[in-house]
Amino acid sequence: MRNLLPLLGSTGSHPGGRSEMTCRYRCGDACFHPAPNTSANEYVGDVIAGALSRRSMMRAAAAVTVTTAAGGALVGAGAAPAAAQPAEGAAATFGTGSHGSHGPHGSKGKAARGLRFTPVAPNTTDAVTVPEGYGQNVVIRWGEPILRGAPAFDPDRQTAKAQAGQFGYNCDFLALLPLPGERGRQLLVANHEYTDEVLMFKGYDPANPTREQAEIAWAAHGLGVVVVEEERKTGRLTAVPRHPLNRRVTATTEFKVTGPAAGSSLLKTSADPTGKKVLGTLNNCSGGETPWGTTLHGEENFNQYFANASRTTDARYGIGTGATERKWERFDKRFDVAQEPNEVHRFGYIVELDPYDPTSTPRKRTALGRFKHEGATIRLTDDGRPVAYTGDDERFDYMYKFVGSKRMRHGSSRAAREHNLTLLDEGTLYVAKLTGDSPAIEIDGTGKLPADGEFDGGGTWIPLATATAKGAVSHVPGMTAEEVYVFTRLAGDKVGATKMDRPEDIQPSPHTGKVYVALTNNTNRGVGSNAKVDEANPRNANKHGHVLELTERRNRADATAFAWSLFLVAGDPKDPATYFAGYPKDKVSQISCPDNVAFDPHGNLWISTDGAQLGSHDGLFGVATKGERRGELKQFLTVPTGAETCGPLVQDRRVLVAVQHPGEITGATVENPASTWPDGPGRIVRPAVVAVWRKDGEDIGM
Repeated sequence: MRNLLPLLGSTGSHPGGRSEMTCRYRCGDACFHPAPNTSANEYVGDVIAGALSRRSMMRAAAAVTVTTAAGGALVGAGAAPAAAQPAEGAAATFGTGSHGSHGPHGSKGKAARGLRFTPVAPNTTDAVTVPEGYGQNVVIRWGEPILRGAPAFDPDRQTAKAQAGQFGYNCDFLALLPLPGERGRQLLVANHEYTDEVLMFKGYDPANPTREQAEIAWAAHGLGVVVVEEERKTGRLTAVPRHPLNRRVTATTEFKVTGPAAGSSLLKTSADPTGKKVLGTLNNCSGGETPWGTTLHGEENFNQYFANASRTTDARYGIGTGATERKWERFDKRFDVAQEPNEVHRFGYIVELDPYDPTSTPRKRTALGRFKHEGATIRLTDDGRPVAYTGDDERFDYMYKFVGSKRMRHGSSRAAREHNLTLLDEGTLYVAKLTGDSPAIEIDGTGKLPADGEFDGGGTWIPLATATAKGAVSHVPGMTAEEVYVFTRLAGDKVGATKMDRPEDIQPSPHTGKVYVALTNNTNRGVGSNAKVDEANPRNANKHGHVLELTERRNRADATAFAWSLFLVAGDPKDPATYFAGYPKDKVSQISCPDNVAFDPHGNLWISTDGAQLGSHDGLFGVATKGERRGELKQFLTVPTGAETCGPLVQDRRVLVAVQHPGEITGATVENPASTWPDGPGRIVRPAVVAVWRKDGEDIGM
């Protein structure tokens, strides 16, 4: 959820400094309202803070010295940043600091493989800024036609029919899949999370949207599949319009509901008495790729699209009691909970798409539970069963995993593909509970070191329900299996899961099997009736977020126990409350609000940010996870004014990011833009996908 940087000087910000526009259009003021989780379960933010503080006190605090921003910016010319622009072409530099070259990670030697680039400095340039020696291009923008018959984009003559054949709005998750038989081409899959109507339509009246505007927004949501072609001498990618595999999935596309909740009375509506067919997918945030060639997409802040709720279960999901921001309930009664009480139960799932078959019906996988899924990523067990990790992106909510019971079949035969498309329907859904090792009396809310001077912990995966071909069984007292899968948050409450600081992307390393969890932030811990400090929560406030590293017992993906430790706690490296896996803090970039994570071919973790609280734009960072340079974090790029960095994808020769909601600053409109990216003054601001590559044609970071 994008932050409104104080330096931009805008007014009307919501809690945490976030842009009021973002709060309204992306997440329905999720952080403005009380946190939906009012249970008394433990909260992990301060456990991490305690680890951070203890370890920081054991190491000398060091300052970071940063100069001006790197060159190579793709600028929306004419949109002057509110703060002084960094000088063009300069790079970030790191001071010697107290560690010098004598610390555990001396300054001598090269950076980790894949991270050998000059880091970009924090900046407020209305551009995508990349390291020296790197080039970039816009791969595809909102509104570019991808289907046959779709017209060229015209911001003054938008129609729902046109948008249904054009690239959607606010792309987030990205996947690049191989395209056998078409040399130099790949298949790009993207999420289109939500719409900023005030930045899409001239003269937009939020109080009185038109039906056409609502239908355009429905068509701009969903998923996009488009073939892209690479330039052989660089990493440049361009979209291939009208390719037979190109596809748009929207808020009105038919979906199949599968798994243990399919056909439940909780999912039946007047339009679908079977409870097995849903129109559309909403607020798809991050996602994942499967080993069997499909993509997964997380329905996140679906609550904001539904009006007039009144039930306790609706409140637990943050569904409002009045009208919605977009007023879609005026044009389709399914968005009015008072008229269609079960429609809202049909959103909040992991969606699986077969991008190689444009005629296939996407599926909503109820076995993975219903909540605000950031995404889902897959790791196989030793015997070939899928394990899906997924986080619930809400303050004080939980982290989950699903362990499948059926083995994946290899090969591309029809039988193998049909079998693999059932893998996420049978298995056990778990929620995480973390424990610490310090006496509660030593946790005073300041992050003071406990007596043991160390921080580590363990955890268990608590089973919630198991689905089989013959039916499903609940492991939660007082809840049926159907209730567990539809009201998964309440199941987590009942079994005492650990409250987390907005668990977003969760990625298992393909190199080590360790699992990395991005926890974006949570400034509300300890405020009012919210969770207080305890053994798992020793520090008040967490506006910068952190990254956890989990190790499953015996490194088995299907284990029910794990160890966990602090990997990174974000913030200004000058702050003693930050931690970079033990790496000297005078030799790292500053980072705030980790969101999506990905791995490069060398095993480095790449982190994109959302809502950075350090006075600069959001960006993309690479950090070494192993070896003597473990914890060395370097900023690779920044995004334009008002934008969030999404969908990072790091290949040998290119980096791909989705530049989401550029110009999303309170008070901005089409007529009064806060950004002119990517096409410059006089052109409407457009979310887009950007590719970055080395100008000399060599591999990234080498």
